[in-house]
Amino acid sequence: MLEQILSALLPAIITIMLGYFAAWHHDFSQDEVPTLNRMVMTYALPLALFVGVFSAGRNELLADVPLLVFLLLAVVGTYVLVLLVAVFVFHHPPGLSALRALMASGPSTAFVGVPVLGSLYGATANIPIAVGGIIIVIFLLPATLVLLGLDAARNQHSASGVDGGAKSAAPPVDIVGTVMKSLKQPIVWLPGAGFILVLLGVDLPKVVDQSMSLLGHSASGVALFASGIILAGYSVTLSVPVLSLVFIKNVVQPGVVCLGMLALGYKNPILGETVVTTALPAVALVVMLAVQYRTAIPEAASALLISTFGSLLTMSLFISLVG
Repeated sequence: MLEQILSALLPAIITIMLGYFAAWHHDFSQDEVPTLNRMVMTYALPLALFVGVFSAGRNELLADVPLLVFLLLAVVGTYVLVLLVAVFVFHHPPGLSALRALMASGPSTAFVGVPVLGSLYGATANIPIAVGGIIIVIFLLPATLVLLGLDAARNQHSASGVDGGAKSAAPPVDIVGTVMKSLKQPIVWLPGAGFILVLLGVDLPKVVDQSMSLLGHSASGVALFASGIILAGYSVTLSVPVLSLVFIKNVVQPGVVCLGMLALGYKNPILGETVVTTALPAVALVVMLAVQYRTAIPEAASALLISTFGSLLTMSLFISLVG
């Protein structure tokens, strides 16, 4: 079991460390991170998610309704709860709150889930991997992009009001325009289109799959490498928010799912697939979004690193519980 966990997570950890070393050795600088980020967010990751949606066919997705329901409740429920607490209890800006909610709720199905779930459950692992990716793309990502976009627009308008003088009022934020701009990003509409095509029973031709996968396969490596570069420019943050978000993601979320499914009488393989999927470390997407919107970059990179290292222990625990 420990060997399976190490074989799945060590590539991610080593890739982050290689990015850190590359920055420390001055092969890459912080100024180059936005370029890597733009490549991942605009091309590589949208293609990877689009192809990943097709990895589980329509019949397989519809056959695993309990897994879909539990993952939906766990991931979206955690996201909404953390978002509401951050906004209404701690009074954080909506964009920062959304980014933190994504840190605490989104499992790294596209990056870490493939080797972990694949080694544990074989071909059936495509279902939780695809379902987890679909939930993030359809629900979490649009909400996070919209709230980050609204924060960015509000900050720009506030700055323009200040520049115009003390008596100059900032123009209103174009909420509809910001929402539409967020939904037009390839990382949202391309996987969403793939999901609709799957539900309609459309198959992705093999030649198209192979053509898109070539660049799509680079998404996880480049994202983790860029995270290492970012970490080299900042000290790892062991703050209360970071540790709290990692604890929610690595322990609370899979723990609640495990207890709930056991109480309802669910058994393997659906029990193990669902619990292990939620026990995956935080998705590297949080760092990409933090860089894109210049929000909590050190916090996002630190949370990703701590969650990934910590999952060596926490995932081993949950796999032993449901194995």
